[in-house]
Amino acid sequence: MILDKEQLRRNLDEVIWKIEEARISVSEHHIVQLVGVGKYTEIENIATLYELGQRAFGENQVQQLAQRMELLEELPLQWHMIGSLQKNKINKLIDLRPFLLHSLDSIELAEELNKKLEVKEQTMSALLQINAAGEATKSGVSTEQAYDIYQQIKETCPNINLKGVMTIGAHSEDKTVIQKSFEDTYAVYDKVQKEGASICSMGMSGDYELAIKCGSNLVRVGSALFKS
Repeated sequence: MILDKEQLRRNLDEVIWKIEEARISVSEHHIVQLVGVGKYTEIENIATLYELGQRAFGENQVQQLAQRMELLEELPLQWHMIGSLQKNKINKLIDLRPFLLHSLDSIELAEELNKKLEVKEQTMSALLQINAAGEATKSGVSTEQAYDIYQQIKETCPNINLKGVMTIGAHSEDKTVIQKSFEDTYAVYDKVQKEGASICSMGMSGDYELAIKCGSNLVRVGSALFKS
């Protein structure tokens, strides 16, 4: 559904207001980036949000990312790849040169990505995906292994520029369970931050305020921005 500009303005203002409230509850100096997730919305809505001042957008699939980057190439947007990356799509993603890959979810994927980046003489910024809740439906490394795997990727994959970590909050109605998944991820981020990491990507439409209060500095919001 194509939404009118005023509806999108209201949605964006509401999300930004909530981000601000959560951010200030942490610290006035805590900066949070908003990435709009276009997955289920029309391209016209992304263009309108750009007019309203939103610059960063993420897609879950390489194919959709490619289509939207092409259709909106005249706009100076910052594109993020936030969904799982299949190995057979790596070359395609490298050619798109996204600003950031959020979903580097295993050492095997990192090695494969690095190999193909080397061939193309390119680098890519990425986040290590942590499956903090240990859920079988989610990909990512465990919180226990995350720090060691982060170090391993840094040492063995020179064409990947690791910028930090990402998690998807626990799939639960219990806020304390979700909060723990964020806190456990932030604990890993706290360690790698001392070595230069700068991005802790946690929080989506249903839980981004809680994620920010747990230390997130990048939230991925879709349905809250594109509701009618």
